[in-house]
Amino acid sequence: MKIIIASWMFDGETIQRDRAVAFDEKIVAVDTKEALKARYPDAEVITLDSNAIVMPGLINPHVHLEFGANTTHLHYGDFMRWLQSVISHREELIEACKVGCYKRQIDTMLTSGTTTFGAISSYGKEMRACKSAPQRVIFFNEAIGSQPAAVDALYADFTARFEESRAMASDRFIPAIAIHSPYSVHPILIKKILKEFQDVPLSAHFMESPAEKAWLEKGEGDFKEFFENFLKQSTPLCFPEEFLQLFEGRKVLLTHAIHADESQLQAIADAGHTITHCPRSNRLLGCGRLPIEKLEELQIPWLLGTDGLSSNNSLNLWDEMRTALMMHSHLPLESLALQLLQAVTSKAGDALQLPIGHIQEGYWADLIVTSLPDTPDSTEQLPLQLILHTNRVKQIYIQGQHHA
Repeated sequence: MKIIIASWMFDGETIQRDRAVAFDEKIVAVDTKEALKARYPDAEVITLDSNAIVMPGLINPHVHLEFGANTTHLHYGDFMRWLQSVISHREELIEACKVGCYKRQIDTMLTSGTTTFGAISSYGKEMRACKSAPQRVIFFNEAIGSQPAAVDALYADFTARFEESRAMASDRFIPAIAIHSPYSVHPILIKKILKEFQDVPLSAHFMESPAEKAWLEKGEGDFKEFFENFLKQSTPLCFPEEFLQLFEGRKVLLTHAIHADESQLQAIADAGHTITHCPRSNRLLGCGRLPIEKLEELQIPWLLGTDGLSSNNSLNLWDEMRTALMMHSHLPLESLALQLLQAVTSKAGDALQLPIGHIQEGYWADLIVTSLPDTPDSTEQLPLQLILHTNRVKQIYIQGQHHA
């Protein structure tokens, strides 16, 4: 049993003063330091300085590790140009990213305070590295493939990868499913997968770029030439609304959704889906800005993810939050900062339906301690100051276990 005593605590929802948290593998109690010391006299007591803040570990629900060897190979500024560069360098980059490459990315996320991440995996090559990670990992086995004749083979490959991950399942390694996108996965394949594998987390890319929107809604635009040349496909597999209907009765983490229109956003709200916002990736690929104010209006929960190093320069969620602060410049600064902290803690834990992201009795003791350069004097400004000044964290606990 340990007790952390802090002048400042962010519990996943609000900033609190002069609180203490008692924990072993799970959080046992949150109270005053006097009450917890009296209740657990044999506990190890950790007293933080006045500049320090204890908070839930960060949760990154959407990261691709497979292209982690990329630095300057891929072209940014336009989605289609980027996609063509991915196709040109795909084999080279995948071959270059092996065990050491995966470990570097995992370790970098850990030092910045990410205690849970969702790994989107197209090939399964990083599965064992993720299983060995100190963090809690939601391992999203990704389905991709649009050719009708290949559905059975694609399903067999997906099933083999999913079953391999399911054999490793634990509290810290959670098998899950990712459907790549409405333009790249045949509806028959999606239906087969969703029918067979239930009660697992689901993720999908949705309406990321202008090219995707033009293709899915009208069968036009830059994707038309791409699909005709590469796949001999002249019409989209399904409309956006049809794609969303495939998930009826299931809740999905939809990544990006920048170009979802009013009716599509309403369908997302009605279904109880969540949107994962990746602002740096969106900017680098020329995709635009997610209207998070519209999501708030429709009461659509939104999270924050880094995407992968194929469309980002770091996997640090503090970097992502700083970018979001600047990207959404028309929104009030203090309230946006608090929303961003909630997006990488409590809202992410709730969306994943896991007992993480809150400092609350019964939740896993996934905790981080960070420190500001000076003692803060404003509760309202604290979320903003945390985001502006944090890159690495001072202490990390995952399921109560300390990580240096």
